[in-house]
Amino acid sequence: MTRYLLKRILMLFPLMIFITFFAFVLLTMRASDPAEVALRVNQVTPTEEMIESMRQELGLDQPFFIRYAIWLKNGLTGDFGRSYVTQEPVFDLIMEALPATLQLAGAALFFIIVLSLLFGVICAYAAHTWVDRLLRAFVFIAASMPSFWLGILLIWLFSVKFNWVNTSGMEGFKSILLPAVTLSFGYLSTYVRLIRNQILKFQHEPFVFYARARGLKERTVQLKIMRHALQLAVTALGMSIPKLIAGTVIIENLFAWPGVGRLCITAIFHADFPIIQAYLFVMGFLFVMCNLIADMLQMTMNPQLRKEV
Repeated sequence: MTRYLLKRILMLFPLMIFITFFAFVLLTMRASDPAEVALRVNQVTPTEEMIESMRQELGLDQPFFIRYAIWLKNGLTGDFGRSYVTQEPVFDLIMEALPATLQLAGAALFFIIVLSLLFGVICAYAAHTWVDRLLRAFVFIAASMPSFWLGILLIWLFSVKFNWVNTSGMEGFKSILLPAVTLSFGYLSTYVRLIRNQILKFQHEPFVFYARARGLKERTVQLKIMRHALQLAVTALGMSIPKLIAGTVIIENLFAWPGVGRLCITAIFHADFPIIQAYLFVMGFLFVMCNLIADMLQMTMNPQLRKEV
């Protein structure tokens, strides 16, 4: 287990290098000149002399690989430069908006876990009945809707028509309810289907037959089935956490939620490249770390996997 963990940690470094390099290359392929953008967003008429001066100030006159090495070195220490628009440190802007995004993603994750377990178990133990078909149809229809369209429907129903919850800003539980539910519905169908199929699969495994032959209580047998059935879901959930965080972009803008996603969209409209680069760096790091944590949890739940590494 320790050897496998050290091996995975060592693999993080080349993977993060690739992610950051890819993000840096994408932003160098942009059509606009960052120096000219930095001047225009500050309402300065760009001239050739001023553009050249700004390029030197931003370090854009350096060769590509030198610029990438400097950006990577500074990024590892938390220095992502300054925003072209506000001139504030990008790291401070990210850290200011990140708690709101994590709060929204955490609430959505709570709904995903609770509803997926509830619907998945009900569908598994009521397989091929009208209850199973009705629940799966409801989940799949909701998940097939684009998140912005589902969010608009929920706003119209629960805020405009019934006036039960708020639709913008951070003002407690009522404000986070609709965006969290909207964000979670896109993942429900995957986990409901996954949990249902895994429970049905393990119902016929040899270890279940032997457990019953040993006289174990049915409750104990079902708990063993659940533990094995949830292993694959835990791995998939680990990859969904960074997707939840990155996927808040549309939801945050729809519900005026002051998170990282909304900050990134604002940066895209203003061509604020330092914020976009920092956003890609943070999202890449979260994907890698959450994948590692999910693998560790899976190996903890299934001791058999430890013998294979």
